[in-house]
Amino acid sequence: MNGEHIDNTLNHLFRQESGKMVAVLIKIFGTENIELAEDVVQDALVRALETWKFKGIPDNPRAWLYRTAKNRAIDIVRRNKHSRLIDFSDPQKQLLTSSYTLETTMNDYWKEDHIKDDFLGMMYACCHPDISQENQITFILKSLCGFSTKEVAKSFLTSEDTISKRLYRTKEYFRKNKIRPIIPLPNQIASRTGTVLSAIYLMFNEGYNSTHVDQLIRKDLIRQAMLLCRSLLSEKRTQLPEVFALMALMCFHAARADSRLSDHGELILLSNQDRTKWNTALIQSGEQYLNNAAYGETLTNYHLEAAIAFQHCKAKSYLETDWQEILKYYDALLNIAYDPIVFLNRCLVILELDGPKDALNILELVKGNKLLEKYYVYHATLGEIYERLEEYVKAVSCFKRAMELTQSKKEKQFLKDKIAKVPG
Repeated sequence: MNGEHIDNTLNHLFRQESGKMVAVLIKIFGTENIELAEDVVQDALVRALETWKFKGIPDNPRAWLYRTAKNRAIDIVRRNKHSRLIDFSDPQKQLLTSSYTLETTMNDYWKEDHIKDDFLGMMYACCHPDISQENQITFILKSLCGFSTKEVAKSFLTSEDTISKRLYRTKEYFRKNKIRPIIPLPNQIASRTGTVLSAIYLMFNEGYNSTHVDQLIRKDLIRQAMLLCRSLLSEKRTQLPEVFALMALMCFHAARADSRLSDHGELILLSNQDRTKWNTALIQSGEQYLNNAAYGETLTNYHLEAAIAFQHCKAKSYLETDWQEILKYYDALLNIAYDPIVFLNRCLVILELDGPKDALNILELVKGNKLLEKYYVYHATLGEIYERLEEYVKAVSCFKRAMELTQSKKEKQFLKDKIAKVPG
């Protein structure tokens, strides 16, 4: 059996299923035993790697992993039914302490509808109001979505050490307060869904522009983020306008994914993309989701970002893009909440509408911003502006700084090519 094929299959399964298994195991062991749940999942993955290399990939690898994790959980419960490691005071958990009802009860935990509810419940538990929003999203991405610490760090434009500290604090809070993984009551869902959507969107962004050195686009993460959002839309309780809006936004971006790289893996900017490669079915789905998002009076950043993405998708060519309309949406986004990244993106619109001088004047307003100084796109944008102003020395300097700040080989090569084309 090809080892690379097995590794790829397991990596795909890890992204798709590890969070669900962790959620079920946390339901069994309690949130005070998060590390134990994660260890069981890791053990199942290791056993799969060892077994499949000799016996081949089973017909149903997902079921194999679930069964392995379930059997391991049974062993742990048996060994600890008289210890204080697991709180068996819950009526259903009490059934786990009897040899007559242990396996039947354990099987019940792993039923498909329970798995879905536990996963959604754990997503919302991570969004407890007493946990800071950045810690909420960090924990969801790391523990439930299979992100590495490095990937989460890029999502927040911060260091891996900072992310590790956030994870530790969040796990300590879960452990001390024994937060139960349940879907919120109807009057709490709207306020708690925002953080869940933020986590999903960050996951999607990691797939769309990955931290991986050799991969710019990771379709597995894009698919997973969209599946998570669809899972929210499959529940009447979470069919909120902002959920439809995020789904629309992801559809519009995903539709353009195949045109972002050349056949040789070179990065292609939006202005040079082959629009015949755009997925029209996804664009149509996105438009429908955006229509569904329009009910009620809710207007979120997802609505406006989706509207911007739709403007790009419906333009027959880059020259026919309605930049004035897009500028209105960016202004509305900044009215909702100031964000330096949104401000930077707005400057790119000004560059198209009014030229490099006006764009540079506006960008001067955020000069020295600590977040942007660490963001390679900021320096690449400055480089583009200076190049159009024919200030080539400054342009090259900015492109070089952008190269230092990105880990992507494709982005580095793109910037290197940009430098090579700068006159002088």
